[in-house]
Order: sequence, then C-alpha cells, then structure tokens
Amino acid sequence: MSGSSPGYFVAFEGGEGACKSTQERLLAETLVAAGHDVVRTREPGGTPAAEAMRHVVLSPEFAGLDDRAEALLYAAARGEHVARIVRPALSRGAVVVCDRYLDSSVAYQGYGRGLGPDRIRDLSLWATGGLLPDLSVLLDVDPRQGLARFEQRDRLEAEPLEFHDRVRAGFREVAAANPDRYLVLDAALPVGEIADRIADRILADLRDRA
Repeated sequence: MSGSSPGYFVAFEGGEGACKSTQERLLAETLVAAGHDVVRTREPGGTPAAEAMRHVVLSPEFAGLDDRAEALLYAAARGEHVARIVRPALSRGAVVVCDRYLDSSVAYQGYGRGLGPDRIRDLSLWATGGLLPDLSVLLDVDPRQGLARFEQRDRLEAEPLEFHDRVRAGFREVAAANPDRYLVLDAALPVGEIADRIADRILADLRDRA
C-alpha cells in the first residue's frame, strides 16, 4: 500500500549503532530547507501509548519478557503510531521520516528471536492496515562496530552478539527481496556522503511525484 497517499513515507532501518537518528535528522533538515512539510517520528513511539510500550520493550527492568509478548507489543505500538501520526500526516501530503518501522520487527523478532519473518511481517501489516514505506533506508553496520558505540545498553542492545548477527542478516535478506523499496548504504561511510545519497534519492522521488 505504499504510494497510495499524497505524502511520502521513508523509514530508516539498521542494527544498533548505525547512526539512523543522525541521518534521519539530516534528511529532515534538507527536506524542510527544500520547502517540504516534514514529520519526524520514531518506533516504537510517537504517541503517549506507543511510548509507554517502548519503555516496556526496551527497558532492562523487563529483562526476560516473553518473545511473543515482545512481538505483540511492537505491533501494537506500530498500529497506534500509524493510526495517530503516520496516516494523518501522509493524508495531508507531508513527508514522514521515521526512525525504524515494520522491517525492524521482521529483523529483530522474526530473525533475531527466531519467531519467523513472514509471521512477524503479517502481524505488522495487519496492525497498520498494510502500510509500507515508499522507501526504506538500510544503514548496514557490523554489530561489532555498532555496539562498541554504547557504554550503556537497553534490553535489546544487551542481547548476545549472535542475536545481532541474525538481525543484520535479516535486514540484508529483506532488503535483497525488496530492491525497489530499499536503499542500502554502508554505515561506515562518511556521514555527509551517506546524507547526500539519501537526500538525492528522496528529492528525486519527490520531483517525480510533482
């Protein structure tokens, strides 16, 4: 259902320490400077209810949370976020720039937790009414490098390296299966080069739509 609204939806994906938030911010600044209505948001989160669910899935105080319960909480937060934030913004023609979306659940819960990528994808598609991004930007990072950037880790960041290797492999597999919807970039490239490549792609997409 991507491309079915007057707006444009871009999601940033990738493992821990890929600098998604930095690139999301730089893109938003570029788009605003170009005159676009931009909504920055994140997952899980974006609304009070979704932020409360974010606390549960990421806080170390909930270590040992059941894997299926974790997947359901992510899907619930996503459904709330899309209904309250993403769809209204797209409907008015805004560019929604989101730090993580559906494919993070596929990678983390589907591949990392071993719950099955198809099952997790279907759950989030049901929760969001089938909404997919117009473009997903995958910032690919070796977990050994990405995790080294954290002195303190949340519940998912603290998972063993083998978990993060499975997550990275999951992201790569999803991106390879959806080449038209994905822009894959090496997160080790200079920040400015990454930002320029992302902006060039999205500004070209927006010009094509005008």
